[in-house]
Amino acid sequence: MAARSKARRRALDVLFEAELRDTSSLEVLRERIGRPSGPPVPEYTITLVEGVDAHREQIDELLAAYSIGWTLERMPAVDRNVLRLGVYELLWADDVPDGVAISEAVLLARELSTEESPHFVNGLLARLLQRGVA
Repeated sequence: MAARSKARRRALDVLFEAELRDTSSLEVLRERIGRPSGPPVPEYTITLVEGVDAHREQIDELLAAYSIGWTLERMPAVDRNVLRLGVYELLWADDVPDGVAISEAVLLARELSTEESPHFVNGLLARLLQRGVA
């Protein structure tokens, strides 16, 4: 697995854990960085978590506006956080091609969520891209 793919997976773990614990993703990130016995946290993981946190309100507004038939609350938590990462990379990670951002989000959904999730994630992120949002 490529370094950035691993970093995305770690960022998703942080975002998901923060949501489950109903705490700040930055707090969970600080805990992960501070663990002396844990694996090192990749720099790109830090960038992703901090970026999603900084733009969370705008990201969630876009997801709510462009998701057809699904509210944010109704989405599986994994999908919601995969989509947050994908939207962050589409809009604010200038060094990540749009196709890569979408493909990586779809791969995370395929690996970690429901059978329908990859199609849903791909469709929603592609819709944002087609409508010129990203």
